[in-house]
Amino acid sequence: MPRALLSVYDKTGVQDFARTLHEMGWELVSSRSTAQALFDAGLPVVDVADLTGVPPILDHRVVTLHPKIHGGLLADPTSESHRADMAEHGIEAFDLVVSNLYPFHLDPSIDLIDIGGPAMTRAAAKNHAFVGIVSSPRQYDVVIAELRERGALSDATRRALALEAFAHTATYDAAIVEWLQTGETLPRFLNIPLERVDKPLRYGENPHQQGALYRKVDTSSWWDGLVQHGGLALSYLNLYDTEAAWKLVHDVGGDPTCAIIKHANPCGVAVATDLATAYQRALSCDERSAFGGIVAFNRQLDATTAAAMVDGPQADVVIAPGYAPGSVDLLIKKRKNTRLLEGAAPTNESLELRQISGGFLVQESAHFLAARADWRVVTKIAPTEAQWSDAELAWRLCGHVKSNAIVLVKDGQAVGIGAGQQNRVESGEIAAKKAAGRAAGGACASDAFYPFPDGVEAAAGAGVAVVVQPGGAMRDDEVIARADELGLAMVFTGERHFLH
Repeated sequence: MPRALLSVYDKTGVQDFARTLHEMGWELVSSRSTAQALFDAGLPVVDVADLTGVPPILDHRVVTLHPKIHGGLLADPTSESHRADMAEHGIEAFDLVVSNLYPFHLDPSIDLIDIGGPAMTRAAAKNHAFVGIVSSPRQYDVVIAELRERGALSDATRRALALEAFAHTATYDAAIVEWLQTGETLPRFLNIPLERVDKPLRYGENPHQQGALYRKVDTSSWWDGLVQHGGLALSYLNLYDTEAAWKLVHDVGGDPTCAIIKHANPCGVAVATDLATAYQRALSCDERSAFGGIVAFNRQLDATTAAAMVDGPQADVVIAPGYAPGSVDLLIKKRKNTRLLEGAAPTNESLELRQISGGFLVQESAHFLAARADWRVVTKIAPTEAQWSDAELAWRLCGHVKSNAIVLVKDGQAVGIGAGQQNRVESGEIAAKKAAGRAAGGACASDAFYPFPDGVEAAAGAGVAVVVQPGGAMRDDEVIARADELGLAMVFTGERHFLH
C-alpha cells in the first residue's frame, strides 16, 4: 500500500486531496492540526506520534524530527544496506509527502521559523527518485490527475516537484535571512529568490539574444497587473524603457503629463492642462528621436490624444493608467505594431542592483532628498516664481537622464535634453541645439556641479534665466561670478543626481 505523509500549515484543499488518496488505496500519515483536519473529514489517519512513539515536545518544536519519519523519506529501496537498516529499526518508506511551511513572510518571528517542514520537504526532494514532494496546494490537481492516469508519479513529475520544493525552501530561508538583518540599509547577505515569469519576451537586448522577465518569489509589482491591448510581443528593451518612462511620468507630478523615452533617456517631457497638449509639447522637444520610443501618460488616454498620436511618429510602446472608449481601436487601426499597455502606478525597490563580473553593485534606490526649501540662491539675481517652477521641473527631470545630464525647461516643457556625454559642456551644447531658442527665459538643470564656468556659458547661450545645479565644485566662486556677469540666477540644491 502506498504511503503519504501530510503535514501542512495551509490546509486549503488538503481534505479533498487526502480523501482522493484514500479512495485510491493510500495510507495516510499525519501530525498535529493536519491530522485533526483529516480526522474531522472522516478519514483514517495514522498519527505521527503513534508511529514514532514520541509525542510532540518542546511546545511542538519537535514533532516529525524522528528516524521513522526521515528514514522513510530518505530510504533508497534499491539499496541493500538501506533495506537492512529499515528492517532493523522498523522504518517504512513514504511514497508522497505533502508539506507547506509556516507563513513566516506574513508575520516574521522566531516562532514562525519552521524547522520540521523544511526538513521533511528537503528530505523528500533529495530522494525524488522515489518520493514525490507536494509543497503547494496548487499542485494537488496535477498530482491527483497523474496518479489516476498512471497509478504513480513519473520520474519527470517527481523531479519537477523537487525543483519547486527546493526553490520554496530557498525562498523561505531568504526571508529569514532578510528579517535577521532588519534595519540594515546594506545588509551583509543579500539573497533574492527569483522566478521566471511565464510570458516569454520576444527577444533580449538584440534579436539573437533570449530574454525573460523574472520576479521576486511570493511578491508582486505593477508589472504583474499589466494589460496589453494590442501590438507585438514585448521585448527586453521594451520593458526596460517602459519602466523608465512609467517612473518618470509618475515622478513629475499631478497635472496631465506626457513623457517620451528613447533608450531609457527622456527625449521629451511636458506638463499641461490636458493630455493632448502635453503630448504635443513633449513631442516638440525632439520629434526625430521620438520615433520608435516609449510614450507614457499619467492620465487615461483619451480619443483626442490618440488621434494626435496617430498623426505623430511611430511609438514602440504606449503606456497609460487607462484608455477611454475608442482610443484603443483608433491606435490599433493606425498603429497595429505599437504595444498598448495599461498599468497601475509603478512600485519601487529599496535597493538597486547592477551586475558586474563575479558580483553585483548594490545601492539605495535613487530618490530626491533636497526640496526647494533646502535650495540656496547663490547669485545676486533670484529666480522669479515662474523660473522657480521651471527650475524644479528641470531638476526633477535631470534625475531621469543619463549623465552627464543637462535639461532645459520653459513653461513646464522640456525643450532641450543633453545626455550621456563625456563632458558637461557638450551635453549643454546638445541641449541648446535641440532647444533652438525655445529655452529663452527658462531654466537649465545640471545633474552634477559645473567644474568650470564654460558650462554656465553654454547655458547662457541657450537663453535661460536660471541655472540649477548641486554646487560643491572647487571653482564654485568662479562659476557663480560668471553667472552674475551673465545676468543669470543660480541655485544650488546640495544634491547630485547621476544616473548611469
